Order: sequence, then structure tokens, then C-alpha cells
Amino acid sequence: MNSASLVRRRRGALLPCACALFAGIGGARAFTAPRSRAHPSTTALASDNLFFASTTSPEVTAAPTTVNGNADAIDASSKQTSSRRTLGSQELLMLPRQYQPKLDEGEPYFPSMSHVTVTTLSATPSVAALSQAIEIAMDTHPLLRCHVEGTGEPDERIDLFQMVRKGEPDPCAFVSPDARTFSGDDVLRVVDVVGSDAAALEESWKANFAKDIDDGSWYEKASRGPLWRLTLHRLQTGGDDSPCALVFSSNHAISDQGSVNVLMDQLLADVASIEQSGSVSNKAVAQSMPMAMEDSVLGMSSRWSDVQTSGISPGTIKYVADKAAEGFRNPVILPDSGEKSGGGDSLTGAVSTIMGKSAGGESENSSERKTVLQFRDLSSETTSALLEECRANGVSITNALTAAVAMTATDFIDGGDAKKGKERNYKVLQSLDMRRFGAQLDKCETVACMAGSNDLMLGPLPDHSGESFRSTPESGDSQKLFWDLAREGRDQTNKFVQSGGPEQAVRVFDFAMTISDMNNLVDLTAKSKDSQGRAYSAGISNNGVYERQKAAERENDKERGNVQVKHGKYEVQEVYFGTPHSRSGCLYQVSTMTVNGGMKLTFHPASPIVSEETNAKFADAFVELLEKVAATTSVETAPKKLLDIPEGSLSLAAAALGATGVAIHAGAWSEFFSNLATMKENVQNPQDFWDAFNFWVFFAVGHPLLQPILWISDVLHGSPGPMVFDLVPATFLMANILFIGATAWSKEFRGALNVAALSAFLTYVGAGLDGQAGLGDFNLQLNDSYKGQVVKGCPAYEDVRQPSMDGFDLEKYQGKWYEVAFHDWTQFKEVYDTTLVIKLTPDKKGWVDDFGVRGPAPDSAKLSWDKSPVANGAHYFMFGRVDENDPPGILREKGFGVEFPNYIVDVKKDPETGEYTEAIQFQCLERGGVRVFEGINFMSRKPNMSDEEMKAMHQRAKAAGMNPYGAAEEQMHMVARRAEDAPKIDNNWQQMWHSIGVDRLLELLAESIEDGGR
Repeated sequence: MNSASLVRRRRGALLPCACALFAGIGGARAFTAPRSRAHPSTTALASDNLFFASTTSPEVTAAPTTVNGNADAIDASSKQTSSRRTLGSQELLMLPRQYQPKLDEGEPYFPSMSHVTVTTLSATPSVAALSQAIEIAMDTHPLLRCHVEGTGEPDERIDLFQMVRKGEPDPCAFVSPDARTFSGDDVLRVVDVVGSDAAALEESWKANFAKDIDDGSWYEKASRGPLWRLTLHRLQTGGDDSPCALVFSSNHAISDQGSVNVLMDQLLADVASIEQSGSVSNKAVAQSMPMAMEDSVLGMSSRWSDVQTSGISPGTIKYVADKAAEGFRNPVILPDSGEKSGGGDSLTGAVSTIMGKSAGGESENSSERKTVLQFRDLSSETTSALLEECRANGVSITNALTAAVAMTATDFIDGGDAKKGKERNYKVLQSLDMRRFGAQLDKCETVACMAGSNDLMLGPLPDHSGESFRSTPESGDSQKLFWDLAREGRDQTNKFVQSGGPEQAVRVFDFAMTISDMNNLVDLTAKSKDSQGRAYSAGISNNGVYERQKAAERENDKERGNVQVKHGKYEVQEVYFGTPHSRSGCLYQVSTMTVNGGMKLTFHPASPIVSEETNAKFADAFVELLEKVAATTSVETAPKKLLDIPEGSLSLAAAALGATGVAIHAGAWSEFFSNLATMKENVQNPQDFWDAFNFWVFFAVGHPLLQPILWISDVLHGSPGPMVFDLVPATFLMANILFIGATAWSKEFRGALNVAALSAFLTYVGAGLDGQAGLGDFNLQLNDSYKGQVVKGCPAYEDVRQPSMDGFDLEKYQGKWYEVAFHDWTQFKEVYDTTLVIKLTPDKKGWVDDFGVRGPAPDSAKLSWDKSPVANGAHYFMFGRVDENDPPGILREKGFGVEFPNYIVDVKKDPETGEYTEAIQFQCLERGGVRVFEGINFMSRKPNMSDEEMKAMHQRAKAAGMNPYGAAEEQMHMVARRAEDAPKIDNNWQQMWHSIGVDRLLELLAESIEDGGR
């Protein structure tokens, strides 16, 4: 990390170099800019104010000096005491906390998340009064006068992907001097708009809004502050009674819309008082440093850093499992196009991101995305009618908005290429004010950010559902679809809240941000070609009714009043707000607030994913749909419940069992990741690491996926009752219908099923890592142990080669071998009759292993083994090379993306003919000193061996030093075998497989694989 002398920033004195190290008040540590990056700026450095011209070329003037003469107090700021608080996890996401490994590589800062609000007024305040009101607001609200100190860097990153953090000696912290160190000059900008009409004013503030919403530079200013600004747009030729617009812009870490409403109401009330009497007689009460959202929701001293694992409950596990299960519904996140579109929650994409790679690779134009804006109004009459319809149907306005945004999204998701009958699932981000949940400690008395959300899974919905509704809003189908969607959103929200979802969401995110570099994951997702930064189909942020919010606490008032739309001559006409989704977020995003009875809507998706033209059409369609809903009467008919299952009970039970299963193998998981980190650190070529790791993942996943297939197959063929087409029992078909019906009908059952499946998968893999799932075929641990002793890496050939290999003749080794036993997790214990036909290529430089199997074995699937499409056998091929530099007895084997040596350790010869009759093979894959895989095969020229012969082979393997690698009797799996003269399996199922060409398909597949490997 760069180091530089700390410099003190006084009013009007800044380092001229944009990449220098800025200090906070009193010379405290601030942020370090990357060495390779310069930061050109249009900022007027002398005053740190940024001015710009609107499209109407207004005259630009600077805000005047503060009206209450406090320059001395500001210059004496180094003597001031300060309030200090470490940023919460949600604030770190928005600031954002940086990722030093990328900065060291010369990459730019992660941009800040901004928050923009415009308030249009009926009259224009004087700049002097507004500046004075701003300074009073700074005295009131600590985050308006704060800066940020601390690098946020951990002591070290301890995992192979450089994502897991350990320690944090210098955390990012808000530092707010007890006495103000900024003046109104530092935040107030004035834009004089050329023209005298509302259209020119609107064009000016819209340009300001569009620029500031994508302004990610707040982080670069965080070390010196302030983290907000206010821009007054006024008509150049207008008077005090002319309309104006106030644009509030900030780093989202310090503000949310609820607290900005409190601030704007305070400013307007104070301006009116100052202009009327010259001062504010009833000042707002000065607030203390606001708590972080985590403290407000979880309670003080309850962050992850305070409670660690004691904060985890079964509810936490269930929440995580439910979130993971959402991906199974594959919600649409991108419109159809020539490029990849569809769901963004795939396991592959998630794993890629966790491993430090953008899913699908990095998009070249991710940095060029920008917000496109549309602003719309819903009249007070329509808003009132919509509210009445919502009440009649037992839902809230927000529930109706989530239904409307999902249905409107269906009209645009096909990208203009209509697909008849196409249905899709939609994932809707619903914003929440987190002050309403958990401990509820923050009362929105000061400017702070308490923004949160929950996810709604809606659908499947037919394409163009919104268009169908707008065409025939009065039809029963249209009404049912809309209100069912609204009720579904209501029910999911209620379930989320009642199950403690807000608290669990905060706890899980706090855990993730504390122990990992979440902002780097966000950056990788933002750059992903597959998702283009999209995680949601659509989003709704409804801030409710402006006038129903509580205003700032006043010194002379016994209790807080409500926010007002009128203070003196200043009447609030419109309020629009938004945050950026250009980097990551929702495909379609709508933010809304009700002011003066009418809804004010901001549409702010990311371009070029959503074009200006499409956003305008989306906004019009959305408003029209709401108008049609408001104008059409419909009343909810509550559905009858067939079963009264307590919500969350099944999923909670499944999650508890899953958590227990994972916890049992926690030590093995820890050992696995430690070995993986060692391997990545020691491997010079990253591709070598990824090839080996992917090899492990392929088979680690394959084994647990096979188990339910075998179980279902036995259930199928063990079901009683009459047969359908002499193949499937009628009872099995009926059971499937009931199961599918229960899954479709019951969200509770569906959710529990997803949780159970994920839990079972993780438990099974954990058992493989722990050596409890079959040492012969599923001993997954890297550098696994033998009799309590860890054996690292692979041995050299000389360490295991036996004297029987003297004079070894590879040509005599060719031919058919029967595999008698193995220790090898690339094989499956469920197969049987395994054979290997080994042959050299004509030039003797390569070899082919024709691996024949049947499956499943009778003992593995007692009722269905003979119904399998490979019951009569299948083949796959392994290919390798003979390296002339290797001693005789080593074959280089290649498959599944990796190459490793196949040692022929020992052979037994026929005393009369000299032919090889038995052999022991040993494959070992090592990367970075870590053994990823070991395979041991006992082979014979005859299909069966006696107990004495097997014991002798184990003794020879032991003598070769192979027991630590899996050659002991208890570590190997004996291959089941049918009699050589057993007839070919023939039954109705085999006839069916033959009739549809499965046997021929397997033959062609084997031939193509063999030809391709030559």
C-alpha cells in the first residue's frame, strides 16, 4: 500500500494532485489511491464545488459565503472533538469498502452508490436563507458534516481466492466533528436556468438528476467530506415566486429516502422561518451519531463481530437455504436477444463468482452502462381509486406495484421477438425500510441509511401478460392474474417478516461482509457477460406517503409532528428519487412516493440493456396498467386451504436437519478448503489449478446426483398394482401426480423440498470428505489421511515400483483385463462387470483404455438393476500417451481436462507362458504439493479371484507402500460380477430401450469418442 505524509485539509486548501492521500480533520488516516490511476475532475478545487450547465445553457453562479460568519470556527477545526462510528456492513457496500488486490493491479476504485432526490417547489428561496438552513441542518445531523477514515483492509486474506478476510485493524469509520467544519458553501450549488418557463427548469434538474445518479466518485471524496450536496435550480429571469427545484445528491451510505424527506422538510421550514423573521426560533434538536442498520435491527453489540456464531439459529440456516433454492426457479434477468439471456442464479455462475471470476467472463462494456430516466405521475384521483381497489382485495399499494412491475416486464422481456405460449419466472426486489423490523432502535430522527429489501418470486407468467390486462382489464382472467400476483407478493412479504426474515437477512449479510470482500463479488457480478450485473427481473421501491412521515424533532415541541407539503410560501409539488442500477441491480426499476395525494414515479433501469425508448414505453405501459386497475372493480375471494401447515415449519425442519448434517462434517470441510488454499498458493500456472479443481468438482457432484436416481428407480419398479404398457405401475404414476400436485400447490412443501435437496447434497459431499461415504469410491479429501496420519502429495514411481516390473513389456500388457477391486472416486460402486481393454496406437506412442461397465449392480438397485438402459453394458474411453522419457511401466493418462501418470506398480506372470495374469495400477494427480486424486486398480485376466489370491494382491500392494493411498482391504471396493455365461438381459424395458435406439446411440457414442481420441 502507498504511504504518504498526512496532510490537513483546511477550508479552501486542497492538494492539487487528485491521487494524493487526503486526510480527515486533525490529520487522521484517510484513503490511499492506487498508484497507477489519476482522477481528472471538473471540480472547482478552490471551493470543492462542482458546477455544470444544463442543456439550456444556464448562467452558473457560486453560492455566497455563509451568512452567519463562522469562518474562524471552521479554521479552528483541528481543536474540535469528534464522534466516531465504524461503518455497518450495508454502509460498507454503498461507500464502498475497496479491495486492495485490485487497486494494487492498477484497477480503478469501486464506484460509490449514489442517492438522488429532486423536490420541486412553488417558490424560490434566497440563497442566503438556504445556505443558513443548510448549516443548521449540518449542526443537526452528524452524517451531513462527516468524513470517513480507515482503509478497511484486513490483516490478511486467508483463502485461495483472496476473498476471505481475517482481522481489520483499520476499519472504515464515520468521523463527525462535534462542531461543524463545513459551511453552506461546501454543499450548495446554484444553477440559473436560462428561460422563464417550467419546461426549461424541468430540463435542467433532469440533467442534474441523470448526471448525479451515476456519479460514483463519492468514495474519492469520502476522506475529506462532505458526502452530500444540494443544487438549487432557479429560473434566471424569475422572481422569488417562481418555481424552483432542489436536487439532493449523496453517497447512499449516509442517506435513504425516508431520512432525506426529514431533511428536506427541515430545510424548507427553516428557510421559511429565516426569511420571515431572520432566524429559526424553534430549531431542530441536534442528533447524535446515528447507529448502523445492523444495530437498529439486531440490537446494540449484536453484529457478527460481536456475537460470532452464537448469532446463528435454525432460522438463519433456513434463510440461507431458501435463498439458495430461489435459483432453482431460474428467474429471468435479461431480455431475449442474440446474446445469452435468462436466469442469473445458476450454480455455475455463483461458483465462478466466488472463485474470483465473472460468470461467463468479463463484459467489455460493463463500465459504459448508465442510468436512463423517465418520470411519470399518477393523478391523485387515480391513486385514491387504486388504494380503494387494494383495500377491497386485501393488499397494499406496494403489493399492487410489485404485481404491476412484474406484469409490465412480461411485455418487454422477449426483446420484440414474440414467443407464443412462453412463460417465465420473475424475481422482484421489494425495498424495505429496515427501521420497522427487529429491535427497531432507529426512529428516523436523523439522516442515515436504513434501506433493505426482500425478494419476491412471482410466476410463471405468460409473456405479454401486462398487454393482455390493459386490453381487457375487466375480464375475469385479467383480474384474477393481477390480484393473485398482488396477494402472492403480500403473502411472501408476510411470511418473510413473520419468520424473522429481516433479522436473518441482516445477520447473514453482516456475516458475509465481515468475513469476505463482498464488494469484489459485486464488481465481478457487475462485469459478468452472463448476467450483465442483473440479479433481479424488476424492482419496486415505494416510500409511501410523504406527509405521513414524522418530521425532525424540534426544541419547543413536545412530540414530533409530520412532514408538511407547505411551509410559508413554499409548497412541495413533486418528489422523485432513485439510486443507480447501472452497475448492478434490477432489469427494470421503479421508485415511487405519494405527494399531495398523487404518486410520483421514477423509472431508472440501465442502458444499453434497457434503451431510452424501451424505458419510455415501459413507463407508459406501467402507468396505464395502474390506471386500468384503479378503474376496474374486483373483490378478493379468499382461497380455501386444503391443509393448515404452519408456514415455514417444513422448511425449518429440513434446514435444521441439513445444518446438523453439514456440522457433522465441518472439520472435513475446513481441511478441504485449507488444502485447496495451499494448492492454489503453490501452483504457478492458474490454469493448472483450475483444471485439477474442476476435475474434482465433476466427480464430487456426480456421485450424490446418482443416488436419488437409483432410489426413484427402485421405487418405480417396486410399486404394486397393474402395469401401464407393461412398463410402469399405475400406483407409481398416481404417486407422481400427487407429488407434482403437492409441489405445485404448496409453497411450503416446495420450499422444504428445495432446502432438503440442498442439505442432502452438502451432507453427502461432506461425508465423502470425511471418508464416511465409501472409502473405495467416494473418499474425496485432498491429502487424505491413513490411520490418523496425513499423507501429502504423490509418491515417485521408484517409491512404489516392485521388482516384478523388471523387464516389463508394454505390448504384452495389452488386451482385456477384469477389474476386481478399486479405490477410485472417478468410478461408481453402483456399476459392475467392469473390464478394461488396453491397446497401443500403431506408432506405440499412445494408448487407449476401453472401459466397459454395466449398471446399476444388483445389490445397488435390487428391483431395477435389469431395467437400466446400460444393463447390458456401455463403454467409455480414456486416452493417454507413452512418454519415451518415462521408465517402462508409466502410462500418461488424460481425461476430464487433466493429465496424470498411471503407474503399473506390480504384475504377476504365468510361470509357463510369461503372460501377465494380474496387475496393480496406481494413478495419482498432484498439484502444488496437494494430492487431488488417487486411483488404485486390482486387475486380473480372469473375471473372479479367490480369497487367497486377493489377500496376496493386497500384500503385494502393501509391500509397495500403497496402503496409505488406499490399497488396504477396508479402503477398496470389490467389483460385483455376473457369471460370464449369463444370458443377455431381456425384458420389456430392454425392448423399449432397443425400440427407441438407445443401444445404437450408446454404440455410436462410444465409436465417436474412440475416433476422437485417436
